[in-house]
Amino acid sequence: MGEDWVRRKEEKREGRFRVPVIVKIAAGLLLLCILCIVGYVVYMQANYYRIEDYAELEVENGQKKTLKTGETYTAVTYNIGFGAYGPDYSFFMDTGEMDDGTPTTGKYGKAISKESVEANTEGAAGELEQLHADFMLLQEVDVDADRSYHINQMEKLKNRFPDYGNVFAYNFHSAYLFYPFSDPHGAVDAGLLNFSRYQIGDAKRRSYPVDNSFVTKFTDLDRCFAVMRLPVEGGKELVLINSHMSAYDEGGQIRAQQLELLNAVMEEEYQAGNYVIVGGDFNHALGEDVAEGFPAKQKFPAWVSVLTQEEMADGISIVRAKNELETPTCRGADIPYTKGVNYTTVVDGFLVSDNVKAAAENIDTDFGYSDHNPVLLRFELVE
Repeated sequence: MGEDWVRRKEEKREGRFRVPVIVKIAAGLLLLCILCIVGYVVYMQANYYRIEDYAELEVENGQKKTLKTGETYTAVTYNIGFGAYGPDYSFFMDTGEMDDGTPTTGKYGKAISKESVEANTEGAAGELEQLHADFMLLQEVDVDADRSYHINQMEKLKNRFPDYGNVFAYNFHSAYLFYPFSDPHGAVDAGLLNFSRYQIGDAKRRSYPVDNSFVTKFTDLDRCFAVMRLPVEGGKELVLINSHMSAYDEGGQIRAQQLELLNAVMEEEYQAGNYVIVGGDFNHALGEDVAEGFPAKQKFPAWVSVLTQEEMADGISIVRAKNELETPTCRGADIPYTKGVNYTTVVDGFLVSDNVKAAAENIDTDFGYSDHNPVLLRFELVE
């Protein structure tokens, strides 16, 4: 009797401190998740780096013709959006708000399909062919990326335009971004692709200031601008720049730092007697009158900053497109595109020095192959 009582007492004591199996499993899974998160952060940090400033860029298939003063040339800038942004596409990092207050957020981390990347890349190339420009400055061109199903857009475009010299500058090189969880953006190698019918004597990559906060540095690009120096008969140079400024920078603090650097470079070259043309995606509305956008059913988004002439370095001007109030160059990608519904504005275009006579035109593709429209510049180098 006494022994039974003691045994039952001990069993009761042991049962009181026995951890249920379900709790052990839950604790194990939690520990595994923590280890996975820590391991992933270590992996991202170990693979993060910035490309050096002033890096030399290779000029491939270099052309022999030299620029002259007094002749008319053409240049086009076009952000092709890594072949993803057909009209039915929305991007996970883009957010907005409808007029009735409904919040909107993009859906996809990568292109909808490999076929859509092929079709949009070919469509963008077709638009460029129709423009027959002497120079082409392209942004968001993928070399090897999960988001574009590893289609090498750079090689496709170089093969499409074999009669041009070309220069490529990397501005996005990320480890595997496992977000959004439903459609991960993945690993990316991409950059700025430039084409020229005329001789490029030298090309360098200049690094923009970027947001180095812990999360943003993994999701934003290694922002830069490509500086190409083209000889002009008479001894001067055309300094042709392809620029892609930061997009997800609420308040525009990083973009202000980037503009300060770009202004310094432009002013230095102009003061040296050279011609300066900067084309690209500025991720600023190019003027207060286009910042409010075009007729739409969305509210003014928080990400929009405005670039005004007053912010330009001495001797540098924003080229306002003759049809800038009729044709936008960028659409909000927080929802699929429907004309008259999405917020649209003008963020793509050109800056030129005062010794360049220039006129621009926004090309209306109705955002058929990208969330951007191309912009065509006609220019003359003035003695």
